[in-house]
Amino acid sequence: MRMGITVFLGAALLLGGCAAVDIGRDFQLATFEERVEVGETQRTEVRRWLGEPVSTGQSVQPDGTRLEEWVYYHGRGTLPGMSDARLKTLEIQFREEGVVESYKWSGEDD
Repeated sequence: MRMGITVFLGAALLLGGCAAVDIGRDFQLATFEERVEVGETQRTEVRRWLGEPVSTGQSVQPDGTRLEEWVYYHGRGTLPGMSDARLKTLEIQFREEGVVESYKWSGEDD
């Protein structure tokens, strides 16, 4: 059984040598930036524009204030070298009442 797993993993690695990797869920950063208004946009609007976040958590500010944080990310590339890898992230912080407090992004929108 152990040998079978080893052979399977080895074959998967060899076959995956030219495989495309896609992580997270794609989102349109331009759509978000065109529509968002800090201090006014609600969580429900962000969800409608971008769908469910890939992950959620909290952001703690220097003054101790805790903000709900949603993270969207999408990456893709080709194994094994990933020299063509592209990654974009969007982190949105919401006040307790569900209004966008701030956001930051990195990467390129397709």
